[in-house]
Amino acid sequence: MTQISKKERASVIVAMSGGVDSSITAKLLKDEGFDVTGMIMRLWGDKADDAQQAKMEEAISDASEMAALLDIPLLVKDFRKQFKEIVVDYFVAAYERSTTPNPCPVCNKQIKFGLLMQEVDKIGAHYLATGHYVRIKKARSGYMLQKGVDPHKDQSYFLYKLNQQQLARLLFPLGGLLKSQVREMAAAHNFPVKNRPESQDLCFIGDNNYRGFISRYSNLAFRKGPIVDKSGTRLGTHAGLPCYTIGQRRGIGVAAGEPLYVTRMEPETNTLVVGDKTERFKYALTAAEVNFISGTAPVSPIPVTLKIRYAARGVKALLTPLLDGRVSLQSEMALNDVAPGQSAVFYQDETLLGGGIIEP
Repeated sequence: MTQISKKERASVIVAMSGGVDSSITAKLLKDEGFDVTGMIMRLWGDKADDAQQAKMEEAISDASEMAALLDIPLLVKDFRKQFKEIVVDYFVAAYERSTTPNPCPVCNKQIKFGLLMQEVDKIGAHYLATGHYVRIKKARSGYMLQKGVDPHKDQSYFLYKLNQQQLARLLFPLGGLLKSQVREMAAAHNFPVKNRPESQDLCFIGDNNYRGFISRYSNLAFRKGPIVDKSGTRLGTHAGLPCYTIGQRRGIGVAAGEPLYVTRMEPETNTLVVGDKTERFKYALTAAEVNFISGTAPVSPIPVTLKIRYAARGVKALLTPLLDGRVSLQSEMALNDVAPGQSAVFYQDETLLGGGIIEP
């Protein structure tokens, strides 16, 4: 199940969330003979958001109950200040630039596998484990991060920022399992969290109203501006660029004979550009802030499978490294709604090569 041998098994910190995945992770590792300690992080609990505070306290209560049931210690770490500075401020700033952020990879790299790994070092534990549905494979050249076997739960897309040093000390026991198997294990052991629902995508926006969230935490006032088509013809007035994202159809506020979609945002002129479904397609993009899991970028073009959203289907593409560390990606198929700020993640077969941030 893990990538280490019996003689190497030692202490591990399991990142607990109060959910079924992290609970089964702790159970499996303890059954393998690891010295397991649970750790849950306080990441968000704004006093203005009673619902989120209540969810955080419920998660800590559930994690405490599971730790007691598994007979392992549980530590609670308060990272709210760091989470606000690293993740929330990044999220808000991206919308202020009229891009669509993907905060989960940032949180994974800097919080879950950054700050949390520092806590692992302070305690003196050997490994950090989480309930992510991914696999680690040891090769001669180092560690490879591979997709989880459950295609509906594979979470490798969100982990493209990880590096070799982190992978050497990470355990992902659920990568070789289906979610249904994990649920069955929890039911077989009558875990109190066996029927707990899946966590939401953005843990810090309780009502899924990201526009309202941005308006509360941004110093940037939403300014109305023109809505135009590709020829520049004015069609209406938008409510503020942070209220929109590439590919959006509903809520644009323009009546037309055919559906219109957001195709581009121009913050310099505060303009929202819309078009029909054919104008949503692109065949090429560039990505910056690129990370390769191996630690080494290719020196010449290579074929990859490209994903531009977590739920998107992978498409064949040619990745060409650029001199400044960015990459160019040319897709064989049309890409729908390429949103600047989102993650372009690339694979070869089951192996995650890396990823970067889509540029405008």
